[in-house]
Amino acid sequence: MNRNNCYCVIMAGGSGTRFWPVSRASKPKQFLDVTNTGRTFLRQTYDRFARIVPQENILIVTAAKYRDLVLENIPELAQENLLLEPYARNTAPCVAYATYTLLQRNPNAHMVVTPSDHMIDDEDLFVETITDAFEYVSENDVLMTLGVVPTRPDTNYGYVQACGGREAFLQGKPVPVKTFTEKPDKDLAQVFIDTGEFFWNAGIFVWKAKTIREEMEKHLPEVTGLFAGWNRALGTKVESEFIARAFTDCMNISIDYGVMEKTERAWIYPVKFGWTDIGTWESLYNYMPGKDRFKNSLDAEKVLLEDARNLMVVSPEKKKLVAISGLENFIVVDTDDVLLICPKDDKRFKDFISGIAMPEYEKYR
Repeated sequence: MNRNNCYCVIMAGGSGTRFWPVSRASKPKQFLDVTNTGRTFLRQTYDRFARIVPQENILIVTAAKYRDLVLENIPELAQENLLLEPYARNTAPCVAYATYTLLQRNPNAHMVVTPSDHMIDDEDLFVETITDAFEYVSENDVLMTLGVVPTRPDTNYGYVQACGGREAFLQGKPVPVKTFTEKPDKDLAQVFIDTGEFFWNAGIFVWKAKTIREEMEKHLPEVTGLFAGWNRALGTKVESEFIARAFTDCMNISIDYGVMEKTERAWIYPVKFGWTDIGTWESLYNYMPGKDRFKNSLDAEKVLLEDARNLMVVSPEKKKLVAISGLENFIVVDTDDVLLICPKDDKRFKDFISGIAMPEYEKYR
C-alpha cells in the first residue's frame, strides 16, 4: 500500500450543544480542552492522524463560520485542505463533499473518516490498527467501521452486531457486519451486551474513496445527485458557489443511516485500544480520572463538599469557592455568565438545555 494514497478526513462541524454552557455556538467543544490535556479535541485528533498519513493528506471539514477557529488550532493546515460547509447537514453530505474532493485529487485515494472529539488510550496501538485497516481496504472493496467492546449499556452509542460475535474480538480481524442498531434503549443495550455479539460503533470509518462513492450513489442518490458536476467544480474558483447550491437543497442524514445500514459491504474491525466518545457531560464524567473517594470529578480550584457524591463540578473561575451540600449525581458548571445545575443524566440534560433555543436566551447559546 502506498502511504501517499492514504488520507484522513476529520469532521469538525458539530455545534457541541451537549457541553453547554462551556461549549457555545461561537466556540463548540472541538475547539476546547475539556479534558485538561493542554490540547483541544481537534488538535489531539490532528496530531494522532499525522502519525498515520502525510500531514498534507489531512482534510478538515467544518462549518464555514468555524474557519478561523480551525486555522487557529491547526495553523499549518493548507487552505485547500479546509472544506467549509455552508450549512449543517449531518455526516453523509460531509463525507460526500470530502470523497469527491479526494477523487478529484487522487482517484486511488484511501480514506479514514473520523469525528474530532474522541479520546484514545494507547495511541501506538491505535496507529497500528488504522494502518492495518488501510491495508485491508486496499485489498478489499469494503466499508470498514471500527467496533469497541461495550462496557455498559450506554444509550448514546450505536451498536454493531458482528458475524462471529465476541470471537471476532479475540481474533482481532475484520469481519462482516450483521446488523446496525442506532442508540437503543437501556434494556435493549443490556441485551446486546449480554449476547457478546455487539460492539459500539466508534464512528471511525476506513474505505477506498471509490468504494464509498459507489455505495453513496447507490443508496443516497438524493444526496450525491446534488454533487453532479463535482469533477468540473471542485478545486476551482466556482467551488464555493457549487457547494453552497448542493448544501442548500441537501437532506440532513448520517452516513450510518444513509449508507452503512443499507450496504452489503459493511465490515467491522473489532479494536483493542481504549476509546471514548466525549459527547456529553456524563461521558466526560465517566472518562475523567482522579475522582475523589465519593466519585466526584472536580475541575475547580476551591471546592467544599458535604454529603456529595457522583458529581461533575467544573468552575473555570479559579477565585470562586464552590460549596455544595447534599447533592448526588449532578452536573455543576459555573462559567462567567451561566451557572448550570442539572442531573447527570444525558436525556434529562438534553431535554433541559433545549430551553436555550428560546429567543430570550439567544445571548447564552
